Amino acid sequence: MDNSLVKDYISHYLEIKIPPLVHRELKLKEMHGKATAIIGPRRAGKTSLMLQEISKYDRFETLYLDFEDIALKGISATDTLRVITEIFTEVSGKEAKRVFLDEIQNVNDWQSLIRTLLDRGYSVYATGSTSKLLAREVATQLRGRSISFILLPFSFSEYINALGESGMNVNSMANVGRLKNLLNKYLESGGFPEVVLGKGDKDRLLTEYRELIFFKDFVERQKAKSIEVARYIFNFITQGFASEMSIRKAINSLKSDGVPFGRNTAYDYVEKLQDTMIFFFLDRYSTKISIRSGWPKKVYLADNGLSWRLPYDKGRLMENLVFLQLKRLEISSDIFYYRDISGEEVDFVLRDSHGIKELLQVTYVSNEKELKKREVESLLNAGRKLKCVKLTVITWDYEKVVHVSGKTIHFIPLWKWLLNLQI
Repeated sequence: MDNSLVKDYISHYLEIKIPPLVHRELKLKEMHGKATAIIGPRRAGKTSLMLQEISKYDRFETLYLDFEDIALKGISATDTLRVITEIFTEVSGKEAKRVFLDEIQNVNDWQSLIRTLLDRGYSVYATGSTSKLLAREVATQLRGRSISFILLPFSFSEYINALGESGMNVNSMANVGRLKNLLNKYLESGGFPEVVLGKGDKDRLLTEYRELIFFKDFVERQKAKSIEVARYIFNFITQGFASEMSIRKAINSLKSDGVPFGRNTAYDYVEKLQDTMIFFFLDRYSTKISIRSGWPKKVYLADNGLSWRLPYDKGRLMENLVFLQLKRLEISSDIFYYRDISGEEVDFVLRDSHGIKELLQVTYVSNEKELKKREVESLLNAGRKLKCVKLTVITWDYEKVVHVSGKTIHFIPLWKWLLNLQI
């Protein structure tokens, strides 16, 4: 470690002004004795969120360490501790109370470093790329010593705020039209901050993100031996977003296309793809644990932009947005999908400790007759079977409260639901 470089880094950090940032809705919470870990897909804005948090406190009592900076490249856990406890105080004249560790995976034995800092009374925040700092890694290495927050790319509210379009009067028909126009764009290209803020070619950026995640977070991280099989399964799952899939389907598809593979390899790759944080697998609801934990499952993408260049399917893109918003809301519920033996399906089942609290259906259909035929019957049947009275259908632009067979169903446009504007 070069002390002069580190001191220069700290002096620079204390002097710079944090630039205006797009406000993120994720609320981080400090818990005494626990590290705050910010986990999410690449390019979701984890560093910006950390800087947003730093701006709340006295700069001379917080220390931000970016382990991608050349001054800190290759630094050991022991030297990092010395930077925090000694060098920062020498430069700033105050002791750090909060430590923000960005790209912590670049420090060998980062787990011991974080535990040591916690034991010495520091408030610790840490982020890392998903190729090294994964949710399950944090849970294993810092068991009982951390609380994790998932940060996804911009929500729709953050998206319109980033574009300077927030605060519209939604009672104006013109503004509603503008919001739908923005939603159409968000629906297709998603909310990766760099893409939204126009800092590069959208097509090129989204293609680059998919390739980077595939190679860095899957092939290299999981040491995939067969690039061909890995690529095939990666694309197969991506193309099947917002729909039910099984590993058996992936295997049959591999066979039909003549791709050489081992059955165990296929199972292993599908399971490990979850660690990239760009895929989420949703369990089918059942009172039987074996059914909930088994296959098939529904798969969703961490951002709609990851479906870039796939055939455009507005209904599936809407459903993917709804799933992501449920993840962001930090609802105190488990999320499932429902399918009975007759094939009737409900997109989302929300369950808390008291039972099933809401059933959500998502559809692009806006014709009232089609809605009743295609969506309402399965929702009503599931409501009866699961003993749930809160029934919601998220539509593109149909809005109404209807009473059917003794049940009340709320139809709400997607833009209103995403902005939490209930009818």
